[in-house]
Amino acid sequence: MMAELSFALEKQGISAFRFDFSGNGESEGSFGFANYRKEVDDLHAVIQHFTAANRIVSAIIGHSKGGNAVVLYASLHHDIPIVVNVSGRFKMGRGIEKLLGSDYLERVKKDGFIDIKSQAGKVLFRVTEESLMERLNTDMHEAGLKVDQDCKVLTVHGSADEVIPVEDALAFAKIIPNHELRIIEGANHDYSNHRDELVPIVSDFIKANVHRLL
Repeated sequence: MMAELSFALEKQGISAFRFDFSGNGESEGSFGFANYRKEVDDLHAVIQHFTAANRIVSAIIGHSKGGNAVVLYASLHHDIPIVVNVSGRFKMGRGIEKLLGSDYLERVKKDGFIDIKSQAGKVLFRVTEESLMERLNTDMHEAGLKVDQDCKVLTVHGSADEVIPVEDALAFAKIIPNHELRIIEGANHDYSNHRDELVPIVSDFIKANVHRLL
């Protein structure tokens, strides 16, 4: 999805840089549950790198957990004029019980961690008490209120998102001051059959607002 968005932006004369957060994909480091502040720091480091190279960073885009990262970034660093949140999570406590079980708080406080295992019993990753509490204590409502009025924010969400319900997108729309909301009917979390709708919505939004800045 991000590759398709990058290609669409390049066709409109806007260069794009994609990267994996620390411990994810092709980046070095160890994977950690939550890590929201660390991912904001990663994003800040990327922006600083291009700024130091005399490049203008006009927009940041994130999907799912990356959507949280870009909104959190905008609430802490007020140097990016355009933010695109694709299917980010607003209610941070939602979805944890499905992943960890109904007694996750008792278990993590007792043992200090919960291991997430594959069907074969292999440990995929470990959820520590610290990382769990970071997620639960990440307040997207507070973050949204701290986004600058001058920062133009687009939230896109699929009406059939099976991971993060569309209600979360409506919550972002209520609190972020300079905000546009687009719901793609029938789209799931990965926009598997709706890339042809997602890509132009995002690329046209960025192109229109970049030109507004010039």
